Amino acid sequence: MAEIRLEHLQKRFGDFTAVRDTSFTVSDGDFFVLLGPSGCGKTTTLRMIAGLELPSEGKILLDGEDVTFSRASHRDIGFVFQLFALYPHMNVRENIGFPLKCQGVGRAEIKQRVDEVGTLLRIEHLFKRSVAGLSGGDSQRVALGRAIVRRAKAFMMDEPLGALDTEFRHLMCIELRALHERIHATTVYVTHDQNEAMAMADTIAVMNAGVVEQLGPPMEVYERPASVFVADFIGSPSMNFLPFEAALTRGAEAIRIGGAALAVPTLREDVSARPLLCGVRPEHIRIADDGALRAEVLGAEYLGSCQIVTLTTAAGITLRAKLDVNAPAARGDHVGLHFDAAAVSLFDLASGRALRTARNDIALAGW
Repeated sequence: MAEIRLEHLQKRFGDFTAVRDTSFTVSDGDFFVLLGPSGCGKTTTLRMIAGLELPSEGKILLDGEDVTFSRASHRDIGFVFQLFALYPHMNVRENIGFPLKCQGVGRAEIKQRVDEVGTLLRIEHLFKRSVAGLSGGDSQRVALGRAIVRRAKAFMMDEPLGALDTEFRHLMCIELRALHERIHATTVYVTHDQNEAMAMADTIAVMNAGVVEQLGPPMEVYERPASVFVADFIGSPSMNFLPFEAALTRGAEAIRIGGAALAVPTLREDVSARPLLCGVRPEHIRIADDGALRAEVLGAEYLGSCQIVTLTTAAGITLRAKLDVNAPAARGDHVGLHFDAAAVSLFDLASGRALRTARNDIALAGW
């Protein structure tokens, strides 16, 4: 397998810039997820790595070799698409072995390698079946097998689970991660689904408007969001935001919102007076009689293991709290709210960048 390195990659289509000055490294054997909404540049980035698009600027290195302008066929990369793109006139075994046949591999070796992949993906019983009658999950396994059988340096996956229903997607997430643990293949995976990314990734790159907003392990991206966009995009429900304006001095341990003093991680630098946002995830809010911030309960969604309670403050700020199912929260109740100070993030409203992230005692770069 191989390390993939992108250096200042850009892609323009006429006057539109799809990918802007993107640099990151996919470590050898890493399951790397490009996550973001439609149109953010994640698929364009993947296609440039694979050689299906040529960059306008920048450099792509695969296993230390500059492949920026190499043809896709010269990059030794396996590709799995959202649409399975199987050959309908071939059975399952023939579909999986076709890339090897195109490379002139001998018949005996093709059989051996296809058998190995079939065992790995648990699809040996499907070998004689026509692909036309396969379920979505089985079709995706065949498409994966066709990519894996080549033993490529790296694998590119462009929303491969997007055509599956919810149950199959959850099952395939588990199977894909288990497959990765077995073969340790360098994998770049594109998705707009945060649940897929959090479940499978070793590293997540969150993209927005052609820019990588944050890069890191799933837990770090979730707990230490680098921007309002990341904090809002990742999490279900997403992070709550409360606007305020204050000049915070070094050592400050609280902010004031709507007359209430709310504890925050201790600041290690002065913050001049400008519009700011306090961010807190729903699971870090609890109802407490002595809570400084008062709110009215608008409703509650029972989810079995918890309830999502929607509240509104006197200033009209809507919040969502993830509470125990037995927490008293009836529509119309007026309650006090307590925030976990260690889990609070502060953001600059104008730039959207994090000033102070939750569970982090150092300021982010640029502040």
